[in-house]
Amino acid sequence: MRRRMAIIGLDCADPKLVFEEFWNDLPNIRKIAESGSYGSLESTIPPITVPAWMCMVTGKDPGELGIYGFRNRKDFSYDSLFFANSRLIKYETVWETLGKHGYKSIILGVPLTYPPKPLKGYLVSGFLAPSTESEYTYPKELKKEIEKWVGNYMLDVENFRTNDKERLLRDIYRMTEQKFEVAKHLVTEKEWDFFMMVEMGPDRIHHGFWAYHDPEHFKHDPNSPYRNAIKDYYKFLDKKVGELIEVLPKDTLIMIVSDHGIQRMDGGIAVNDWLIEKGYLTLKEKPEKPARISDLIKNNMIDWKRTIAWGEGGYYGRIFLNVKGREPEGVVEDYEKTRDELIKELESITDEYGNNIGTRVFKPEEVYKKVENIPPDLIVYFGNLRWRSIGTVGNDTIWLHENDTGPDDANHAQYGIVIVSDGKVPEKIYEVRDFILKSFGIA
Repeated sequence: MRRRMAIIGLDCADPKLVFEEFWNDLPNIRKIAESGSYGSLESTIPPITVPAWMCMVTGKDPGELGIYGFRNRKDFSYDSLFFANSRLIKYETVWETLGKHGYKSIILGVPLTYPPKPLKGYLVSGFLAPSTESEYTYPKELKKEIEKWVGNYMLDVENFRTNDKERLLRDIYRMTEQKFEVAKHLVTEKEWDFFMMVEMGPDRIHHGFWAYHDPEHFKHDPNSPYRNAIKDYYKFLDKKVGELIEVLPKDTLIMIVSDHGIQRMDGGIAVNDWLIEKGYLTLKEKPEKPARISDLIKNNMIDWKRTIAWGEGGYYGRIFLNVKGREPEGVVEDYEKTRDELIKELESITDEYGNNIGTRVFKPEEVYKKVENIPPDLIVYFGNLRWRSIGTVGNDTIWLHENDTGPDDANHAQYGIVIVSDGKVPEKIYEVRDFILKSFGIA
């Protein structure tokens, strides 16, 4: 019999939690790890869900894919950001390669698979599908089967940046329960050689509950009723993983993997307010209250003739330069000199008390094999991802300790997890694809 392979993707599962803090509470995951091998998996730059999972299954970096985050520039106009989707993926995914060799795949919840593309097998789109009203499965009929199995299928937890922690917990558990229920039906009722699923629950619980878990977080309350929320969820997750493994054929090669890790968030740097302070960004008028940079651009409130750069918010910062002959009202003539100057300034950012926060800045062409589409001119890890990038403009200070898109106490970390039941684990996210193909005897 041909060997099968099953990948259980746990978005944001962290090596410190899995291999250290919760190790003894995760018997099913630990059993797989101890029977094979395990370790940390180096993620993409930046370590974010989109594009990390797609980098994993194509073996290509974000520059080669031309996808630098959820939102990307369509052209060099000032307001051209759009959401990434599967149509942007020009490289073959691992399941498409396997299909060419006659292998059937089941793909469940992998980010950037909406809209679904035909494959030799079955596909349920990831959390970026707009709703279950959309055609989010391949083949289309699979949608009806999912309804029969679990009712109203949850693609994601709505509004996970919320103060309603009870509702958030209920939703995360329900989503995870459903995903594994669908997974069990798929692997037992369909024909397959390769199975891959991605569960978003760990990511959502980290962002919603990290301050309760981490004693070093400035918001930590040791008496909170939620102090064990993350640990309890990981135990539940381990139980679900065990149930799924139980129904897999005995010869299945199992991999458990995450796209990046997690760490506490100490605060946010209001990147556009900092750019204004440093003379790189000039407004025609200051907004009455903090406003999104996109709204200022839309309402023509930026003086482009006197603006060198502007930035976008998110877990990492993106700086765009207003280049002469490239942007509509570009002014930057010496591109490299301006970038180098900005890097120096960004890396010297301190906290409110004058301590350097350890920011790292990357030029896309220096970290990617090639650069497709339109990358940010600079990629910024504020405080090496201990601080997020706050995109709003008009804050009283550049240092914020509340997130501008809703409560969120954690940021991503550069290393995720990888566990395999047999063989030596890959060390980098880009090596996972080759590991899979090699398991099927494909060079």
